Amino acid sequence: MRLLTHNMLASNVRGVTSGYPLKLEATNWCTKDVDLNADFIRGLLPKIDWRALVAATRALNLPELLPEEQPSEDEIFAEGAVNVEGSAIRRIHHALLEIHVQQGALICPESGRSFPIEKGIPNMMLHEDEV
Repeated sequence: MRLLTHNMLASNVRGVTSGYPLKLEATNWCTKDVDLNADFIRGLLPKIDWRALVAATRALNLPELLPEEQPSEDEIFAEGAVNVEGSAIRRIHHALLEIHVQQGALICPESGRSFPIEKGIPNMMLHEDEV
């Protein structure tokens, strides 16, 4: 599961009103190289919850990957930034698309319900009494 996916998931357990963002508890994760597409990142950023993304990177023990505050668009998409290792756009791209959680769980912040992640796939299926 990519952190992009994590950023879009919420708990839909009956009665839960604040099931987002899910707390990430990863027991196994890896990185997989993906070609950087600045236009894709530009279109994606308005849809991303920055605080949830930062929390996910902190949960993976990557505190230096992203700053607490989202960089400005000028900083992210500065001329030539795509080619600069460690630039804001490269760090954001890495966090969203190259980090893959293989094993772990997503925890509902309100109910504490745990949704397992197995082989990179989060199981968000609800039990009969949760629908």
